[in-house]
Amino acid sequence: LCFFWPILKLVRMQKSVTHYVSFGRFSNWLYFTRVKLGNPAKEYFVQIDTGSDILWVACSPCTGCPTSSGLNIQLEFFNPDSSSTSSRIPCSDDRCTAALQTGEALCQPSDSPSSPCGYTFTYGDGSGTSGYYVSDTMYFDTVMGNEQTANSSASVVFGCSNSQSGDLMKTDRAVDGIFGFGQHELSVISQLYSLGVSPKTFSHCLKGSDNGGGILVLGEIVEPGLVFTPLVPSQPHYNLYLESIAVSGQKLPIDSSLFATSNTQGTIVDSGTTLVYLVDGAYDPFISAIAAAVSPSARSVVSKGTQCFVTSGSVDSSFPTATLYFKGGVAMTVKPENYLLQQATSDNNVLWCIGWQRSQGITILGDLVLKEKIFVYDLGNMRMGWADYDCSLSVNVTSSSGKNQYVNTGQFDVNGSPRHYSGLVPTGVAVALVHMLIFGAIFSR
Repeated sequence: LCFFWPILKLVRMQKSVTHYVSFGRFSNWLYFTRVKLGNPAKEYFVQIDTGSDILWVACSPCTGCPTSSGLNIQLEFFNPDSSSTSSRIPCSDDRCTAALQTGEALCQPSDSPSSPCGYTFTYGDGSGTSGYYVSDTMYFDTVMGNEQTANSSASVVFGCSNSQSGDLMKTDRAVDGIFGFGQHELSVISQLYSLGVSPKTFSHCLKGSDNGGGILVLGEIVEPGLVFTPLVPSQPHYNLYLESIAVSGQKLPIDSSLFATSNTQGTIVDSGTTLVYLVDGAYDPFISAIAAAVSPSARSVVSKGTQCFVTSGSVDSSFPTATLYFKGGVAMTVKPENYLLQQATSDNNVLWCIGWQRSQGITILGDLVLKEKIFVYDLGNMRMGWADYDCSLSVNVTSSSGKNQYVNTGQFDVNGSPRHYSGLVPTGVAVALVHMLIFGAIFSR
């Protein structure tokens, strides 16, 4: 490659949301992207998921894999035999050995050294996939200082799925696979870092409107308002030290030990989860505080155990702001749009329902609270940062030199051409753009 420490930028995030009229049902979405793999290269639609580690795509043949999608996308099946640069990873491969230690690979004692390195994954909603690992080429664009692009690529290991189950089988929300952005050795983030292709940092900014949008950068987004808190070390997910919650500036009577990290509890940031799941013991105080602080113009409605409100006023004027406090005194602002979902409208009245759900142990910060914020996953320094931001705007990312030089980038159209790219690229700085377009769909994991 002709560059050092480029920033790989995943562009054009969108989501579409389905609104339901009946009480107690919630709008769901996922963020997915298009990735180019193999030789000759083909494009595959994969969900962006910071709650898992492995990139995998459906392969041919595949049991239970959808052949069509209700998301208006053309599904593809990866065929290792049709790619001149593809090779199967055997059980004897060092990369398989490392994955066996983390539970991300499967080889039986009776398998020969040349047997395929397999895997079986089960997700939080009970869906699952199994298959074997292959190595092949992933393609990138490199944007130089003069805004010209050059083709780049890297060989990465990813999963070849030959069996799917649960919600992954449903055609109405089918994609070709899942792109895990976890921190284990076989995640694409870790692989590209070990190859010297990208820093061990990635960032995203999820636009929250119905049309979706946003930017995902393999590198660091720079914003003056960013605050950082440490990641909990030696965890399989992106765990944070959540300490307390406040509503309208008043801290809630919640035992902080409910948020402590263990095998059965903790606080996780996960873009593969639509809503927010708050640990039992903190959920009721949170809901009660919101209901008590709602303006008189909002009428309380409880349906199927879900707290909802009917109001003709604006969300910001009718509902309070909450705050999550993390280790180091770092705060995350939770606006009404981060805990409410619009369920129905009638005349001038709007039905809003709390989009946070009760959880038995694990607190999960999903897309609902992540939207309209920059998030930086700084794995090199084991910390996470965020800042409120209008994710329809351009963002600054650090240069490849690591000095105080920035690249200003923005949303890309569906055809891959920039809408807001300002060209503020310092001389000598290279930015690599992954051949990916982010869209949205209806889904919940």
